[in-house]
Amino acid sequence: MNLLLDSAFLIDQLNGRREAAVRWRRMFEDGDSLLINEVVVCEVRAGLLAHELSIFETLLEPLEFVQPSPDAALKAGEWRAGARVMGRALSLADSLIAAAAYSNAAAVVTRNPRDFALTPVPVETY
Repeated sequence: MNLLLDSAFLIDQLNGRREAAVRWRRMFEDGDSLLINEVVVCEVRAGLLAHELSIFETLLEPLEFVQPSPDAALKAGEWRAGARVMGRALSLADSLIAAAAYSNAAAVVTRNPRDFALTPVPVETY
């Protein structure tokens, strides 16, 4: 299964949260394809202390870096516009993470499923 890892998941993994560690192991045992995009890398990196950077870089090694196509980015904008019409907000970051998942037929792995509720992207929690 294709899984795009959200920032919350990677932060929990870096912080040693038990649920994230169990899910991380299971993804490798199940042979899932683990994806990440520039938005997630940027969000996580922004919160790291200098001594945590090498740990994060090691965590990224087995992940495939993907970027959405222009069509997927347009879809992210469509989802944001649709949310605005409904009087709701879909963040730029979450819409681009969802677009990367959408264009790779992936589910988003997160502990914050509400962040992606305004998109058609499947979500897996832990």
